[in-house]
Amino acid sequence: MNHLQFSLQQTPSLADIPALAADTFHNELVDMIKSGRLVLAYFCIPASDGAGELFAILAGENDLCALRSEPLKEFESTARECPQTQLFEREIHENHGILPRNHPWLKAVRITPDAPGKTHDADYGFYRIQGAQTHEVGVGPIHAGIIEPGHFRFQCYGENVLNLEIALGYQHRGIEKMLMRLPAFDSINQQRLRLVECIAGDASVAYATAQCTVWEKMAGITQLPPLIQRVRRIGLELERLACHCGDLGAIAGDTGFLPTSSWNGRIRGDFLNLTASLCGNRFGRGYICPGGVSHYPGPAECQDLLGRLAASGRDAIGSCNAMFASASVRDRMAGTGALSRQQALELGLVGVAARACGVEWDARFQFPLSYLPSYGSRIRIARDGDVLARAHVRFEELEDSLNLVKMDLQWLAENPGEDKKGPANIDLQPDMVGVGLVESWRGVVCHVSITGADGNLAACKFVDPSFHNWIGLAMAMRNGQISDFPLCNKSFNLSYCGHDL
Repeated sequence: MNHLQFSLQQTPSLADIPALAADTFHNELVDMIKSGRLVLAYFCIPASDGAGELFAILAGENDLCALRSEPLKEFESTARECPQTQLFEREIHENHGILPRNHPWLKAVRITPDAPGKTHDADYGFYRIQGAQTHEVGVGPIHAGIIEPGHFRFQCYGENVLNLEIALGYQHRGIEKMLMRLPAFDSINQQRLRLVECIAGDASVAYATAQCTVWEKMAGITQLPPLIQRVRRIGLELERLACHCGDLGAIAGDTGFLPTSSWNGRIRGDFLNLTASLCGNRFGRGYICPGGVSHYPGPAECQDLLGRLAASGRDAIGSCNAMFASASVRDRMAGTGALSRQQALELGLVGVAARACGVEWDARFQFPLSYLPSYGSRIRIARDGDVLARAHVRFEELEDSLNLVKMDLQWLAENPGEDKKGPANIDLQPDMVGVGLVESWRGVVCHVSITGADGNLAACKFVDPSFHNWIGLAMAMRNGQISDFPLCNKSFNLSYCGHDL
């Protein structure tokens, strides 16, 4: 076998992953993608003399596969055969100068002037459509209001969008390089974990959970007590509640339905305040720690949280039902920004964007962090792949999250635990590959860590769901109206900084 197959609970040795020749690596990667596997991470580990080893992690229904190449300086691109790899290969070239031969679209991924494969901004070369009746509309990177920077270049024929190209990278902070300069585990101030929580601030709990599960597995901690699992799940689901509620309100605002837009803005704050009650931070920073959590709510605290959750949940459901009951709102969302299931699979979309196209993939179910009861929650999908489908998936997941948090708080009220953090120190095992998958509210967060012979971190890679999904937004706008863009963009609600790292 040319690859290593393993479960999420396993932490394989680097030596167990065979180093393949470039052609073998290429063929194996293409075959696995065409068999239906999703590329979770695809990156380069620098070697000597400007060469590097390619490394890929792919997900099947319930297992993972790891692929690794021998050191190389160039390789044959897989992007023409498998479009979901095109952005990963562009990133490999930009970060390491290793050439993917015959790549169909080898452009900059981020604005990183010191990157080995970086082209000058003036040479970016936006795609253009020529014709007397076509025109071009450029939006950003500076936008009206408080919003992150990104550039959107529309090629239009009248109001019809023929092509949208999205240029990002203005938020690039070099977080992965910074992480490599910090200790893998610092028992004094945990600098690395604090930095990870800032990769995408609206998914702080998801990122911290991914980081800590990788640390725990690489240190030989295979199972956490149910108490810790429950408290961690509460944090993840409260994060999902706040963001889904906010997104549904933003979608309502762009359809002109102001009641839900206003109500959800307030209700989102209520969910954030529930998180603040648990850990002192509305975005959950400092909530997750290696081997545990920062605080376990006691019985009285659980009862208080249950009362506030019920009130906020009732308001959120009522607000969203009012929006979906409006015929004009449904008509505005239906058919707007639609993608097919086949497009979602070919592009490797994840999260709400994929499930709205009928793709039954959710890391909470295929790759659960624990074996806690699901209390009736399941993978929520829609079929039409449009704004209405994305809104419905969010709403159904919001209802599931309300029930999960309720049941977990009730369990905690009856099974109180000792209020303590995780172990004081964690020693990572040498020459290991750790993979963490967490279904954030936006989609799957993937973290890969590799240790060297001394047990110190040799390589790390984070992949945000937005890295998979920005191309989906661009494709969803094709043959649509340029006036649909704000609504379509809100329905994806992707992260600039999560993409840019």
